Amino acid sequence: MAADMKETIAKAAKALLLENGGSKLTVKDIVEKCQITRQAFYYHFEDIPALIRWILEQDTEQVLLEARAHGGGEVQLRYLFVMAINGMSFMKKGMKSNYREELEQILTQHIEGLFERVCDEQNLYQNCTRFEVRLILRYHSQAILGLLRHWTEADTKNLDQIVHIVFQLMTEGISPLK
Repeated sequence: MAADMKETIAKAAKALLLENGGSKLTVKDIVEKCQITRQAFYYHFEDIPALIRWILEQDTEQVLLEARAHGGGEVQLRYLFVMAINGMSFMKKGMKSNYREELEQILTQHIEGLFERVCDEQNLYQNCTRFEVRLILRYHSQAILGLLRHWTEADTKNLDQIVHIVFQLMTEGISPLK
């Protein structure tokens, strides 16, 4: 029952962000949309950023399961991009809300954590120190977030090529010299 209510609250929050243009997301609006009490909201989530964190975690788990079923690292990276592109309108609306700073921080931490998890699962960067791995992952996370911030329709059309290049940069590097 608790997971179902969390999902109900999450769906309401997503719908509200899309409906009101992301100008403001409040607990009051969410509980009215779900027809629950504020106490019920706070039973399931500490606050709006905790709700957003939960939504990201749930969506990522689903994407990781699908990506693992379909292939290796480049396929998983493509799934990450597809998930981000599909959630872009939700995220852009969220960035216009009164939770922009928390949302940016959560999103950054989330992508870094996702990359760290994939690195650990696939035993990547074995010859690097933990400090070096965290720096590399932070670098790649920020690069991908930068790409997504300025994503265009043309980028969507060239998604496979972009994913391939980003994957090469992340795993093999691309020399500036030929």
